[in-house]
Amino acid sequence: MSRSVRTRPQGSGRSLGEAYDTALLDLDGVVYAGGNAIDHAVESLAAARAGGMHLAYVTNNALRTPDTVAAHLTELGIPTGADDVITSAQAVARLIAEQVPSGSRVLVIGGDGLRVALRERGLEPVESAEDDPAAVVQGFGGPELPWGRFAEACYAIARGVPWYASNTDLTIPGARGIAPGNGAAVEVVRIATGAEPQVAGKPLPPMHRETILRTGAQRPLVVGDRLDTDIEGAFNGEVDSLLVLTGVTDGAQLLAAPPRHRPTYVDADLRGLLSGQPEVTGDAGGGFRCGGWAASAGVERLELEGDGAALDGLRALCAAAWTAGGEEGCELNSGKALARLGL
Repeated sequence: MSRSVRTRPQGSGRSLGEAYDTALLDLDGVVYAGGNAIDHAVESLAAARAGGMHLAYVTNNALRTPDTVAAHLTELGIPTGADDVITSAQAVARLIAEQVPSGSRVLVIGGDGLRVALRERGLEPVESAEDDPAAVVQGFGGPELPWGRFAEACYAIARGVPWYASNTDLTIPGARGIAPGNGAAVEVVRIATGAEPQVAGKPLPPMHRETILRTGAQRPLVVGDRLDTDIEGAFNGEVDSLLVLTGVTDGAQLLAAPPRHRPTYVDADLRGLLSGQPEVTGDAGGGFRCGGWAASAGVERLELEGDGAALDGLRALCAAAWTAGGEEGCELNSGKALARLGL
């Protein structure tokens, strides 16, 4: 399927909360970090909801159940029902249910989120490779997941049992920094078995399908902090996206992004839902302007001149970098330009 290559962030004359019917919001790094609400998240989401935008929370973290996630969000001051939470556990459970008989046993390497999602699809979670499972499913189990759980997965996979993973995010943000995610645990099993799992979570189609089936969104906006999951998932689903800079992605990574990792919009945090987005325009010299900034691609580095809001400078730099990078991603040095913006 061919897609046009995005060469600059898009502008919007209306607030994003008005332009889209549903926000498909990632959680870790977008709404909260380490369990605490990110600055401006609570009030921004309340305002977007009051303006008529449906809010749905879409997470690759398969550890917690939708009920638990909804209760946590409500405690943070974001009223949420379980039906507004979509997890990679639900997406992988549907994927498994489509490929094994109803009532099949599934060996679970992960937490309660997986067990609840499997039961919802008429499947029976089990704990041992000796329980004759029809499938193995692996999801984030938290820092206390025993090493022996990986061995159970390996024993079953070695017997030819099909292997599924909720997601393959290598890292997960927390209050103390970046920690290993489910993808790191999947690598342990992959190295030991030589097998490859079927993966359901972002950025792959099963997660997007699960989200649309559960929300009924007609004009969704994916909101995330990760280029390789949230933004690529939006690209694969052919929907628009907003990158917020409250999680794992920094300015240099954004500027170097290949087409599948380039968001439609860029903003500092969830206040971006409440405003329009400025246009990035080309100038006669082949550069790009946004606000008071002018950006261009030099021989070895990106150049930036002007003054104004840092985000406008970043948007102009995105246009210069993405145009220069084409379909491969930009390799020009961006350090000096980003330093001018304090990014």
